[in-house]
Amino acid sequence: MKLNRYIAILVFLGSTAWIATGEFSFVGSAMSEADPAVEETAEGQTPEAAPKFQTVGTAVIPQVSHARSVRISGVTQADKRTVLTARTGGIIGELNIAQGAIVKEGDVIARIAPEGRDANVRMAEQQLEQAKADAEAQLRLVKQGTLPKLRGEAALSALRVAEAQLEQASAELDRLDVVAPYGGVIDLLQIERGASVDGGTPVATLIALDPIIALGEVNEGDLLVARIGSTADVRLVSGDVVQGEVRYLSRSANAATRTFAVEVEIANPDLSIPDGMTAEIVLRGDPVLATPVPRSVVALSDDGDIGVRTVNDEDEVVFHPIDIVDDSTGALILGGIPEGARVIVAGQNFVGDGDRVDPVEADSETIRKLVEEATSGAL
Repeated sequence: MKLNRYIAILVFLGSTAWIATGEFSFVGSAMSEADPAVEETAEGQTPEAAPKFQTVGTAVIPQVSHARSVRISGVTQADKRTVLTARTGGIIGELNIAQGAIVKEGDVIARIAPEGRDANVRMAEQQLEQAKADAEAQLRLVKQGTLPKLRGEAALSALRVAEAQLEQASAELDRLDVVAPYGGVIDLLQIERGASVDGGTPVATLIALDPIIALGEVNEGDLLVARIGSTADVRLVSGDVVQGEVRYLSRSANAATRTFAVEVEIANPDLSIPDGMTAEIVLRGDPVLATPVPRSVVALSDDGDIGVRTVNDEDEVVFHPIDIVDDSTGALILGGIPEGARVIVAGQNFVGDGDRVDPVEADSETIRKLVEEATSGAL
């Protein structure tokens, strides 16, 4: 017990002596005395402690002349397709072509046996000659006053009837021939020699393959790209790519799909492109000056508009609304970016419009890769 009392007395005396010296203070006071630089910061910031501007990466991306392209699925189609029919009844006496044959305009495809129709023509010719002779004789007698004028008019009427009968017999004979109205290919032959046909019976299907037509439908949002007279590329299922010209654009949308029919006319002199082949049609608009950029560059303004941010000569952020000229796998092709503008390609989402920034220009290799990434698959 005595030892504990002695220890307590010694601790009390030591504490009293330390307090008597005055060598104690608050932690904050001690820090101020130990580090005068902190007092200087509190009164006025030193240059080392001043806030720095946000660092952003910039690049001047070269502009290109780009025509927007629209790809649509389509199919080739014959320029003309006609089902040739018999114009009168009878038996097929001649069949001059085979299925798949190439014919020219005016070629006789088949002929129905005359069966006396040619004799009717010869009879009508004889009757016409007789009517002419009678009319001449009657008119001479009328002129001489031997016959009344009425007999002369009757002879002229008989002559007109004979002429009409010959014309009718000749027309009936002409109906025996089934003639190609234009050049093309006999795609389907529906008769054989010796077959009996009536007027209106299908004989053959004729298709015109030069030119060949690529038919597709374009969305209403891409309607302005398709222009009559513009050039279009057509990629066939065989891998061949041919060029054509837009010749027709529907002005009435399909009620179910809201798409518009478009036709591209393609020269096909060797008839190598068949009817009904699957094709991809590439329509192109007018070339415009645009900037290819990766999708990561696009940002939203403070108002929620889509665009890109650039840095002006005062190192301030400027927002430019954009017009999407084209969209592809490799890049966005944008209009509305001034030529030579320093586009923010890194850090654009960490700054706002009008902010002062510390721009760091991307090196040439980075810019080259940026342009390659942007233009790959887009141009």
